[in-house]
Amino acid sequence: MHDSSISLIELGAVFFGLGVLGRLAWRIGVSPIPLYLIGGLAFGAGGLVPLAGIEGFTEIASEIGVVLLLLLLGLEYSAAELVTGLKRSWVAGVVDIVLNAVPGAAVALWLGWGPVGALAMAGVTYISSSGIIAKVLGDLGRLGNRETPVVLSILVFEDLAMAVYLPILTALLAGATLLGGLTAVGVSLVAVTVVLVIALRFGRYVSVLVDSPEPEVFLLRVLGAALLVAGLASQLQVSAAVGAFLLGIAISGSTAENATKLLEPLRDLFAAMFFVVFGLNTDPSSIPPVLGFAVALAVVTTVTKIGTGWFAASRQGIATLGKARAGAALVARGEFSIVIAGLAVSAGAVDKQLAALATAYVLLMAVIGPVAARVVEPVTRVFMRKPRPATA
Repeated sequence: MHDSSISLIELGAVFFGLGVLGRLAWRIGVSPIPLYLIGGLAFGAGGLVPLAGIEGFTEIASEIGVVLLLLLLGLEYSAAELVTGLKRSWVAGVVDIVLNAVPGAAVALWLGWGPVGALAMAGVTYISSSGIIAKVLGDLGRLGNRETPVVLSILVFEDLAMAVYLPILTALLAGATLLGGLTAVGVSLVAVTVVLVIALRFGRYVSVLVDSPEPEVFLLRVLGAALLVAGLASQLQVSAAVGAFLLGIAISGSTAENATKLLEPLRDLFAAMFFVVFGLNTDPSSIPPVLGFAVALAVVTTVTKIGTGWFAASRQGIATLGKARAGAALVARGEFSIVIAGLAVSAGAVDKQLAALATAYVLLMAVIGPVAARVVEPVTRVFMRKPRPATA
């Protein structure tokens, strides 16, 4: 059979399988990310039925998936919201970094992966999954709750932290010197500042540049601009993901809303491929040796994320039940943890077991997060219930 025919059959099977897994995930009330990763593990190197001949498409599709994930994340925020969120949450944000990045870094150093591996694992355990959290809050009807702005402000801080963290990680993975790393940080900070200023003062012009009444033209402009900016950012060692995120911030108003609606199906398609590719590149036999560390990290960072949300909510004078809900909402890790691990492993600068540990960790946290958000309220009510006085 012709090679292209085999590739089409394999791609068709992959996409159809993803559709089945996605439907199953939403039926049982969990994020599809763990199932996508398991699907990749099953059909990758060392899996049940290794696929071959589609590597070229899947690799570029996964890159586009990362760009679209960060672009749509940026579209969710205006520059004013980012600035306000940063002012409101910077103290809790610093606490978040300390409590949740340190465990990942400590495990990486314990396993002998060196400073770069420690930096990568710190990001894996630090960043919460905005996608999973937004989905869970919507499903549980908590978007209007008093603690929800606190959760969102923490997520905003984490996203801005990523705009600084990713260039540093990218530079170190590329073997840059200390001067090169500092240059990458400087370029990143300048880029973030310039984009925020442009978005605050001239955001409407950026929106006009990509806007169009014809959906086809609009899609081509937004997607083309995202890929161009991501590519240029990558050339400057700022990270393609950060470039896409900054472009999303610069697009505002109705243009951002329309772009989100138009791009969401594409994001979901290519993001699913990204998770599958990560699974394809991870040997399932490498997971058991690090499974204990993944479980330990899951337990520790569940507690530390709950502590982060509790602390942030307490600073806003929120009651006990709201503080518990805020903490549990932040537990889930997902897409960005895998993005960080993918960058680290693809660069070849860290131990390949990092992919296995990140996969096992995200599989656990993408399930624990939604479950914790659902059960935290009844559990907290039980502990808050006062004991009845003894009767004579």
